[in-house]
Amino acid sequence: MSVRPRRRRTVGGIRTAIGALVVALAAASAVALPAAPAEAAGAKVVYLTFDDGPSPAYTPKVLTVLARYGVRATFFQIGQNVAAHPSLTSQVAEQGHSVQNHTWSHPDLRKLSGAAVDSQVRSTDRAIRARTGRTPTCLRPPYGAVNGTVRSRAAALGKQVVLWSVDPADWSRPGTAAIRSRVLDNVRPGSVILLHDGGGDRSQTVAALPAIISTLKARGYGFATLCG
Repeated sequence: MSVRPRRRRTVGGIRTAIGALVVALAAASAVALPAAPAEAAGAKVVYLTFDDGPSPAYTPKVLTVLARYGVRATFFQIGQNVAAHPSLTSQVAEQGHSVQNHTWSHPDLRKLSGAAVDSQVRSTDRAIRARTGRTPTCLRPPYGAVNGTVRSRAAALGKQVVLWSVDPADWSRPGTAAIRSRVLDNVRPGSVILLHDGGGDRSQTVAALPAIISTLKARGYGFATLCG
């Protein structure tokens, strides 16, 4: 198995972090989720997911596109961003999207003690619950960095670990066309698509989103949320 480094931007400034993005075995197990009703009935379903928000610059723009196409998505939000922009988290939930846990400050959970992992997850749970009335049931570890300890701590906290199966690396700003083609060339029924609405300049992601959604719809795909 191989890993590749990833550079990420957080709200508090620029931070470089090295972590595992997608390990094939881990990704396969992470996306083995209970089937949504449409998927169970044999329909072609994909899952749009957005990480690192909420962002006042880009989350509203993503929500506008999703509303235009009548699509619901899953937002894995950072607790400190929820605390900074609570009304955006409320808006995401009110528009029918799923809001889930992406830790408090986006650390590599493999490098933390069990107590620190618990604090990262529980603090984010509290912030999200205060704005949505619901406690997240899923955790997306930053950088996709998981090991046995992270999985066991997540399970003890009542969380299912959710990674992804399609990653266009939109965080690297490769261009709108590249983001669009990387998603559309790799998507399959049941794909979990990783995109970003926070953590940096996400204008390319916003620009690519309408074509991604409209093309998938034209191919007969429907969209569903993860983690109820």
